[in-house]
Amino acid sequence: MWTRAVSRLGMLAGAVLALSLPARGAECSRITHAGQGYSVCTVSAAEEPRLGLWIDDARGRKLGGFSSLRSALPDGQSLVFAMNAGMFHRDYEPVGLYKSGDDLRGRLVTGGGGGNFGLLPNGVFCAGGASPFRVYETGAFAAAQPQCRLATQSGPMLVIEGELHPRFLVDSDSRYIRNGVGVSAEGDTAWFAISDRPVTFHEFGRFYRDGLGARNALYFDGSISRLHAPSLNRSDFGWPMGPIIGLVDGG
Repeated sequence: MWTRAVSRLGMLAGAVLALSLPARGAECSRITHAGQGYSVCTVSAAEEPRLGLWIDDARGRKLGGFSSLRSALPDGQSLVFAMNAGMFHRDYEPVGLYKSGDDLRGRLVTGGGGGNFGLLPNGVFCAGGASPFRVYETGAFAAAQPQCRLATQSGPMLVIEGELHPRFLVDSDSRYIRNGVGVSAEGDTAWFAISDRPVTFHEFGRFYRDGLGARNALYFDGSISRLHAPSLNRSDFGWPMGPIIGLVDGG
């Protein structure tokens, strides 16, 4: 989302298109936890090299959505799933750290600030490092300076070493369709999830911790949250996005 909050209309604009493409690669499924429904795409360690992180196409033009990303993929590649992957400025550049191969932009933001990104502790999703997947609290990331093939900073953390973010309220009335990523304790599985209906931070964090068993999990967004998952006959559309993460097949 923009650092100064996108209108709730972004959530309402996320209508769903029916697709007929076959499912390949990561397993995407619908899961119910504590009365709330979620769509989850699970990526294994063996699939990590096929995970991508994008903002621009090969000509430097902002992608903004799943259709543009699909068109920008090399011949023979298909998009197994994708979702928005971190907060961004009005020019669609990342608010915090972004690394995709040799493309390094933004910077690691260690201080607080406004909006959900500044709801400390926030964190960084790292893929292709010492373990296939890891979610670091930002301070721990700054201290460790790990090597990552892909990295995106967002916030807040949803789950921190098995505990919910300390500022999440059980009785909060702030509800949005939210998405994020969580990682297994062993670092060999990443879960990319989006709620089917508006949920609180507390509900979303509990889903990752208690429903999926994530040791650490990171929030991506809650105003423009969208998923492309052909295996679920789904490709959401709405406001343009900044960073997009997804799994490719073929090529």
